[in-house]
Amino acid sequence: MYRSHNCGELRASHINTEVTLSGWVQKSRDKGFIVWIDLRDRYGITQLVFDEERSSKSIIEQAQDLGREFVIQVKGVVIERASKNPNMPTGDIEILVSEMTILNESLLPPFTIEDKTDGGEDIRMKYRYLDIRRNPVKDNLIFRHKVTQEVRNYLSNQDFIEVETPYLIKSTPEGARDFVVPSRMNEGQFYALPQSPQTFKQLLMVGGMDKYFQIVKCFRDEDLRADRQPEFTQIDCEMAFIEQEDILNMFEGLTRHLLKEVNGVEIEKFPRLLYDDAMRLYGNDKPDIRFGMEFGELNDVAQHKDFGVFNSAQLVVGIAVPGGNSYTRKDIDKLIDWVKRPQIGALGMVYCRYNDDGSFKSSVDKFYDQDDLAKWAELTNAKPGDLICVLSGETNKVRSQLSALRMEMATRLGLRDPKVFAPLWVIDFPLLELDEDSGHYHAMHHPFTSPKPGQIELLDSNPGDVKANAYDLVLNGNEIGGGSIRIHDKETQAIMLKHLGFSEADAKAQFGFLMDAFEYGAPPHGGLAFGLDRLVAILGGQETIRDFIAFPKNNNGRDVMIDAPAPIDEDQLTELSLKLNLKP
Repeated sequence: MYRSHNCGELRASHINTEVTLSGWVQKSRDKGFIVWIDLRDRYGITQLVFDEERSSKSIIEQAQDLGREFVIQVKGVVIERASKNPNMPTGDIEILVSEMTILNESLLPPFTIEDKTDGGEDIRMKYRYLDIRRNPVKDNLIFRHKVTQEVRNYLSNQDFIEVETPYLIKSTPEGARDFVVPSRMNEGQFYALPQSPQTFKQLLMVGGMDKYFQIVKCFRDEDLRADRQPEFTQIDCEMAFIEQEDILNMFEGLTRHLLKEVNGVEIEKFPRLLYDDAMRLYGNDKPDIRFGMEFGELNDVAQHKDFGVFNSAQLVVGIAVPGGNSYTRKDIDKLIDWVKRPQIGALGMVYCRYNDDGSFKSSVDKFYDQDDLAKWAELTNAKPGDLICVLSGETNKVRSQLSALRMEMATRLGLRDPKVFAPLWVIDFPLLELDEDSGHYHAMHHPFTSPKPGQIELLDSNPGDVKANAYDLVLNGNEIGGGSIRIHDKETQAIMLKHLGFSEADAKAQFGFLMDAFEYGAPPHGGLAFGLDRLVAILGGQETIRDFIAFPKNNNGRDVMIDAPAPIDEDQLTELSLKLNLKP
């Protein structure tokens, strides 16, 4: 056998035990008459010792020739370390080596295999298999495994059945571009890789599998950001014979289970917030409620005071930054420059200091007296010592801008503690969104989302007012899951598709299989999908999902390790009946 123990398990209780270990050479220290080697595997590090008093000359010379990341097997006896290392689990012992075999040599790695490495991200992505040897990456992958195991345990105990659905499917409009796969056997036709298993899980409900889940890869061909990948993993779930309350209770339970089992944290309350209130109080539909700084709308107290900037705005809105009155004028000027950056897009910022003596000093004192500013403080819940920051403009834009400022200030003030968890549900989303460019409505979630009971008639008269029977689960300012109660009858689905601009023929071509299924006794059903990558990152106390994916793509959608995507040869193109028409 290659090993009797791993490199993380030997303790003082094993002293005088004959052992066999295998692993990688982490580092070596050569004093001439004695050589120490740190041997590493997935489980930890064990120190090996070779000395001239107890080891043969040949094995010492062999140890002196070892390079970093050589793969070796050693046999020896566990002895007590003369100089113990309390920072290592194996720090009380070492292995006096009597026999060593080099299983494989290694080139000098392009970066150090240490917790704090000298390798930049690009080089570590190219040699990701080496990066995985480092504890931060290795531990993240083990952490992800633990989360997925707990997900499976919880759902299986709730009588969910894990069912796999196809990857080669039909292209359907779900908001992003599909990755497409040409079919050799069906010339001129293409499969699409699924953006989600949406229609299949609904068909499973029609098939009587009333509790389904799947940990599944999904694919979207969209422009990437630091927190997006073209292929991502969902915890996909669907239930039949349920209402919204059943879904919320079930997946609150899953989230509580994960926080308790993975993080040791008990969460009692999952507040519920209407979508309209989330936008009004936080400026976005995934608010971080670990801290306050709720928006205060100031139109009634800030307009009609001869200040044209506010008078011409759709919305005047502010937040109170705790302790912000300590900011110098230079600090505030930098903050104004921050909100004016193109990424934020504000034209400027008005501020008001709330002094400790209860008085106010603002950048617009020419237009507002102390009583006016006191009303600002009341509406933003400001306290003495705070700084009130006010933005104005078109409603949706200014809410987005102030939301970004709120998050930035919370980060600067240390209010976004990754060890604190604050979940909530956002409910009652709009069913449809208006595309300002085309003037047409599109589904805010997807075409299979049911409107709230009693609102289907509004689709003809006031489509923008119809609320969806939809919900998002938010954790620490991130949407970790979202879903809806589905349409389960052919007539309602046809009405929905009509309002989304599908002709009867288009609807039949795209979704005929689903609408046909609804004619064979489809039960009421709904579901939710968690973004596993993001969920794991948040539970792991980090912001970037890439750190928890074994082989991620870069921001250009490339795998620099295997150099993909890559051209295919002319014979393959011919076999697939494809001809390239590349832009010059």
